[in-house]
Amino acid sequence: MYEPEVTVITTTHNIVDAGKADDFTLLLNLLNKQTYPYIEHLVIDNASDDDTVDFLKEYKNLGYINFYSAPDNGKFDAMNKGLLRAKGKYVAFLSCDDFYHDITGIADVVNLMEENEADFCYFPSYCVPEDNNVFLFNPSPYNVFQVMPFPRQAAVFNRESLARVGNFDAKFRLCADYDLLIKLFLSNAKGIFFDGCIVTYRMGEQTLKHPTQLQLECEHIYHQNFRNLYPLNDNVIDRMVQIAEIPKPLLEKLVKCFPGDEEIFYERYRQMYELRKENAEYRRAQERQQRGR
Repeated sequence: MYEPEVTVITTTHNIVDAGKADDFTLLLNLLNKQTYPYIEHLVIDNASDDDTVDFLKEYKNLGYINFYSAPDNGKFDAMNKGLLRAKGKYVAFLSCDDFYHDITGIADVVNLMEENEADFCYFPSYCVPEDNNVFLFNPSPYNVFQVMPFPRQAAVFNRESLARVGNFDAKFRLCADYDLLIKLFLSNAKGIFFDGCIVTYRMGEQTLKHPTQLQLECEHIYHQNFRNLYPLNDNVIDRMVQIAEIPKPLLEKLVKCFPGDEEIFYERYRQMYELRKENAEYRRAQERQQRGR
């Protein structure tokens, strides 16, 4: 019986000096316990200049990983390099401090994708923010054109499906994964939901530290992906980013990405729009209050 290989791609840079070597070891040990037997773990290192390369060599010699160390242009550029080297039909992306906590998870997801000939599979995940108050992130695929619908760590992709949409656009240093998901949905790639939480991931530090760059990248992503569907201007894009408001003519085109689920799409869109608008109004009220003191 044919068993497709899975490649897990991890990017690293100076993880020893960053105090993440133990986290990475946990990732390796739990990945090694997966019941699915055909997993390749590919580590793409950004020319680390601490003890990371020697650390990785030890695990390569033990047969845990394959790794390559060379300068890159950010984590998404490194992930693209990993995709070019990957052997698996399916690929997944874990950072050095993420891990699969369910040892049957990869097998369950691959079986589901094979049965349904899916281009990608997404699932719930545990998110660890900076304050370590872990919460469950449930996927929201119908809101993909408003917010990140699920983290890249909570998905497995058919490698050819990613290649068809151009892999990661590495000019987006923070949000290339969001851009990738929008491209997949717009291309009518077949996504499937797996009802099981198999991964724990840590919220990205850079995203939290650079809100202005995050906003600018989102604006660029919307313009790049939707400009041929609707005449966008700065005001439209700003409202899309700030309060998740999508113009009706554009919305009527985007709903076609969810054939048979139009009512659910519109309802989820409305819920997200109302929530984001309410939050924006609250923030503005707080700012006015602060200025009045």
